[in-house]
Amino acid sequence: MTSPAFLSASVAAREIREGRLTSRDLVEACLARIAEREPEVQAWTFLDPESERASADARDAYQRAGRPLGPLHGVPVGLKDIIDTIWMPTENGTTLHKGRRPLGNARSVERLGAAGAIVLGKTVTTELAFFHPGKTRNPRDPRRTPGGSSSGSAAAVADCMVPLALGSQTNGSVIRPASYCGIVGYKPTHGLISRAGMLLQSRTLDHVGLFARTVEDIALLGDVLAGHDPADVDTREEDPPELLLGMRRPMAEPDLAFVRTPVWDEAESSTRALFEDLAARLGERCVARELPSEFQQAHAAHATIMQADQALNYGHLYDQDSSQLSQVMRAAIETGRRVTAVDWHQAVALAGKLRRLLLPMFADHEALLTPAAPGEAPLGLERTGNPVFCSIWSLLGLPAISLPLLQGPDGMPVGVQLVGAWGEDAKLLRTAAWLQRRLADG
Repeated sequence: MTSPAFLSASVAAREIREGRLTSRDLVEACLARIAEREPEVQAWTFLDPESERASADARDAYQRAGRPLGPLHGVPVGLKDIIDTIWMPTENGTTLHKGRRPLGNARSVERLGAAGAIVLGKTVTTELAFFHPGKTRNPRDPRRTPGGSSSGSAAAVADCMVPLALGSQTNGSVIRPASYCGIVGYKPTHGLISRAGMLLQSRTLDHVGLFARTVEDIALLGDVLAGHDPADVDTREEDPPELLLGMRRPMAEPDLAFVRTPVWDEAESSTRALFEDLAARLGERCVARELPSEFQQAHAAHATIMQADQALNYGHLYDQDSSQLSQVMRAAIETGRRVTAVDWHQAVALAGKLRRLLLPMFADHEALLTPAAPGEAPLGLERTGNPVFCSIWSLLGLPAISLPLLQGPDGMPVGVQLVGAWGEDAKLLRTAAWLQRRLADG
């Protein structure tokens, strides 16, 4: 019999709801998978198996009492260790926060609880959700990086330790590790999911991100988390999109724009060939389009905003004890402290201009198609890979999803990234589901 740990979240939730699986059995299966694989993968920074067994038993008792069930009732979820929880430490990947116990739960944690989910544990993050790697290895090849900064979340979902996990993206911290680990990663429109109670790196660029093994699971989890929150001023008061319903709504075959972006030369030659072939296979449904020349400035603008905001939000840690920070983190803060207010405002203004310049392209195409990463997960654990194919879309706050549809020359996954228009998250997930079906059908 196949372990319940290998079930998708949608299937597991249905099996629990219909009485063919208990939450305790699912949690036990995930804990058994972790016990088997964690010594090699090292995706977790905190686990409390007895506490999670008790939570599962409580969910099962709640169900036996005939109480109404939430959409994720009894389903375990992993949390990147930058998301606050009262009952678990949140250490943000830095020794300066060793043993830190938050005073409140993040809004995403509250919404998971209201949906009946079980927080299984905390997953490894890079230092302060930046570049210095943690201990996690790629489950498909432990000699390779899983990507970052949401390293543990991506690896845990890819290795069937947990069906769902939360991460974050300020540059490429969801889309890149999803590509490297061969799963689905989703960065919503900026402000769709509240960041309250999450490590603040850059209010301008930070997004909550989601990991799953299917697009349907991404939509299910996104519906639980999306919505206005007064504690995050960038969330919007209108009703959030119905992602699961929108994903399932019938649609005509979409039109995709294949955009190479200004950093096309940074893709590996094999990746360039894979995407040229993919565009050819999609035929009239995928047309190559050039981004306006102003996009040549996008990566520099992203770096300006990110470095300045890191200096603002992490500067107190540098002043507290810079020797406890990695060299790459110290350098970023030092660079950020030299960014002028004029430079920062010009970069933010450019982001708004670039969003407007894309409006005609999105009028003609449901999504943009581009690599999620330059290639396969690099060998070695000293770096987490290059986020260059994610930077523009984090700068613009547009929704993006990585799909595990291609394979590189070493047999490792190469993610296909689809980017949607601002606020069109449901359409993006519907287009992603279509692309998966289209390629599966040949």
